[in-house]
Amino acid sequence: MNLYEGIQIRRSIRKYDKKSIKPEAIERLLRAAMQAPSAANQRPWEFIVVEKRETLEKLAKTHMYAAPTKEAAVSIIVLGREESMLFPQYWQQDLAAATENILLEAVELGLGAVWMGIAPEQDRMAYITELFHLPQGVKPFAMLAIGYSSDNKFVDRFDRSRVHYEKY
Repeated sequence: MNLYEGIQIRRSIRKYDKKSIKPEAIERLLRAAMQAPSAANQRPWEFIVVEKRETLEKLAKTHMYAAPTKEAAVSIIVLGREESMLFPQYWQQDLAAATENILLEAVELGLGAVWMGIAPEQDRMAYITELFHLPQGVKPFAMLAIGYSSDNKFVDRFDRSRVHYEKY
């Protein structure tokens, strides 16, 4: 599969088969994340990989849309480290790029994944901070549920009416 095909078939997958993900695949997801662009190459990201069923079930309580973590093989929590932020006003953009890279690599690996927002919702950020005992200066950004699924069907989302050339 080439990158264009991967982008075209990527979908938010919320239901997973009962199959574990090999450590090599998890490392590939994290390597993809760390190849993301970031403002002034600040790379403010850190990650928590969650595979224990008990913790995945706790993550499902993060907010009303977090239920997919309950059935996922793995969840990756994307974090921002303040001391690495040369330009702190761009930390969410940097982490969004890293998160999208994980989603695209998941497709390449035959996995399904869904991005569940944490920041800037203070209650969600507080829950993750408390659950993982995050140190001062480490901010939760997003949570991904990842697993094998046969539920990825192509839907053409291209809408020509949203494209403007040279002027609005």
